[in-house]
Amino acid sequence: PFSIPAKDVLYSPVKEQRGKHCGKIKTHFLKLPGKRPPGWNVHGKVDSYLWLGSSNYAHAILDNLPVGYETEAPLAESTGSHPTLYPASLIYKTKNIFQLRAHMYQARGLIAADSSGLSDPFAKVTFVSHCQTTKIIQQTLSPTWNQMLLFNNIQLYGEAKEIAEFPPVIIVELYDDDAVGKSEYIGATVAAPVTRLVGDKYEPPKLNYHPLYCGSLSGGDLLAAFELLQVPDSGPENLPPLDPPDAGLIYAVPANIRPVLSKYRVEVLFWGLRELKKVQFLSVDRPQVFIECASKGVKSCVIQSYKKNPNFNILTDQFEVELPENELLHPPLSICVVDWRAFGRSTLVGTHTVNCLKQFLYKSKEPLVSLAKEADIVEVDKASPAPAAAPAQPQTSQPPSLLSDHIYVDVEHGEPHLAVLKPEAAEVHIFRPTLLLPPAPSRKSSLASSSRLSKDGRLKDRKKSIYHSTKKKKRTVADESAENVIDWWSKYYASIQKVQKAKVFDLSDGKPGTSKDTTNSLGVSTEEEPDKKKKEKLLKAKVKEASPMLATMEVYDGDLESEFNNFEDWVKTFELLRGKITEDDHSDFEDRIVGKFKGCFCIYKTPENCSSDKGDSLRILQGLPPNQSVNVLIRIYIVAAFNLSPADPDGKSDPYIVLRLGETEIKDRDKYIPKQLNPIFGRSFEIQATFPKESLLSVLIYDYDLIGSDDFIGGTKIDLENRFYSRHRATCGLQSQYEVEGYNAWRDALKPTEILSKLCKDNKLNKPIMQPGKIQIGNKIFTGQTIFQKDENGNYVGTG
Repeated sequence: PFSIPAKDVLYSPVKEQRGKHCGKIKTHFLKLPGKRPPGWNVHGKVDSYLWLGSSNYAHAILDNLPVGYETEAPLAESTGSHPTLYPASLIYKTKNIFQLRAHMYQARGLIAADSSGLSDPFAKVTFVSHCQTTKIIQQTLSPTWNQMLLFNNIQLYGEAKEIAEFPPVIIVELYDDDAVGKSEYIGATVAAPVTRLVGDKYEPPKLNYHPLYCGSLSGGDLLAAFELLQVPDSGPENLPPLDPPDAGLIYAVPANIRPVLSKYRVEVLFWGLRELKKVQFLSVDRPQVFIECASKGVKSCVIQSYKKNPNFNILTDQFEVELPENELLHPPLSICVVDWRAFGRSTLVGTHTVNCLKQFLYKSKEPLVSLAKEADIVEVDKASPAPAAAPAQPQTSQPPSLLSDHIYVDVEHGEPHLAVLKPEAAEVHIFRPTLLLPPAPSRKSSLASSSRLSKDGRLKDRKKSIYHSTKKKKRTVADESAENVIDWWSKYYASIQKVQKAKVFDLSDGKPGTSKDTTNSLGVSTEEEPDKKKKEKLLKAKVKEASPMLATMEVYDGDLESEFNNFEDWVKTFELLRGKITEDDHSDFEDRIVGKFKGCFCIYKTPENCSSDKGDSLRILQGLPPNQSVNVLIRIYIVAAFNLSPADPDGKSDPYIVLRLGETEIKDRDKYIPKQLNPIFGRSFEIQATFPKESLLSVLIYDYDLIGSDDFIGGTKIDLENRFYSRHRATCGLQSQYEVEGYNAWRDALKPTEILSKLCKDNKLNKPIMQPGKIQIGNKIFTGQTIFQKDENGNYVGTG
């Protein structure tokens, strides 16, 4: 049964006031009565023409019906003073014979209907009263049928032009074939065929993606084309010819409809597997990865002991495949992980389907040396007198391509989120750190620290004569008064204050924020609208005066993974899924994740007259770090947390920190912060680890309870391996200005000149030539403020 709202079929002479289904032929799908059974199977359909309106408009009842009918004996009825004549039945005598060709090419992203996380899909195509099915493709979520379903002798009534303009719809249902029991419904879609009448010029239809739905749940996409051809009086022999069927009487999709294919080479990087869960109550020990695309593929080597080393010994492989030249029609790529067990048995661990291959298409990169054919001179902005006015970008400018290797701090926040700071809030570093995060200093220790700084300053003045510098000494806030101690916390709070002011004022437009009181306190007159440039200068000047001249760091509102694409510039992370999914449990997506595969793909057209490349010349290996175990020293700095969820009856929490990395767990329970939802921890921790075994850091916040178990408030996970190998160099935050000592001292193990030399080496550029006031890289000369020292040979060497 089905119900139709009366307002949808209500008639009005005004088109805008008419019901959306009034006087139209609509298809209604029938379901079983009572409680809806599992699935959305179609048990039948009804095509109806409904009209509801006043008897005064009875003459318009048949206006929208397809022409070509004859009326049977009309019945006369009297409604008040207006007799109404309408036919008791309609008889269509004009009959047209059509042939439907359903070109079923492939599907992608189907719903997993088996416990293995895969399906055995086949398609069921229904048109009018005819129905056919495709062949079954075993164990896949991206089947390629390449099959044409031929519907002959389809009788449609009415004028041919009416049928061509409003053809009947086609219902395509996808099912999962089960050896025992009924096939399981996994999605359906509705499509309209392209109609060709006798005498029309034939043009092959184009394949299009049709979205599939299982109830309200998206069930993937179907790549298919449908054409409805009118059969001439001479017979179907005069229709466009078809290729003969194969031995199984299956017609293939004609060549003029199939996508134009070209040979592509797919290079695969097998880096490793992470976070694999148990399968059938047993741990995964000897996993192997299978890659498949368009019925071609490769497999990785078997990891002999996942617990000892989850990385692959053989990193790369390649295979050739025919892909459509149209990127939108590229078939999906599937990743399948199996575990080899005793007696040669294999068990499926999980799968992942990559529906879009465009992100892996190789794009040739122009050499950086050719960016400037002539000697170009680039002037770097001069540094301001105080650290507070230091530019956001590093003073040492780089070629445009090197700017992609920015260096950022590497801390993220979750829920509850932690402070995300640049550059010294946290680090993941393998070298000796130069600055730790202390708790807020006392008055006595602050004065002692100030005394040490002043002594260091005098030593620096005595050594100044050996440097060749274009930068003049400027007085800082610490020089003005020995009582105003500048430390890391001063820099932190200055950075927070800067972020808050940026939210109040729109500096780019020179407009004050929403707070009128703040605007007036900064001296911006609201009585008259000044010139835009004058107003912007006035506002910037007032903001600069309102803040102390301190160096600041960049504070991100979100986690760094979101800012820098999960640091996947060198390798991608694919989530492996297992288990079936239906509309009722689609929210339990996290439960279906059984692990992660780290790898990457490089796809490009196969060069003509070129044999397979050797492994050492694969394009995917360019700039790839070594795949070996690395011992690292990790320092975690937890500054603060904000907006924690209350865990106690009084609406407060007693939060403390828990860190987990591999088998290492650190509980800072004794240092809990009582009755705080915005605690300032100021804690630092140190862990020694080995990549890749211990690479996922979990930062958790718990609520301290004197009696009973502690409550979990929230946490976040950080992939340290991605940050360690990323070209963004997310290992330690860097200052925008080089300082040898003080609260803004350089903290990285490598000096700026060493970092610049390493970037030039990694990008195959000439070694930078350093001279006072300028640095030359290739054909580009960067001018600005520098600090150099002469070595024994008389060459200039950077001190920073």
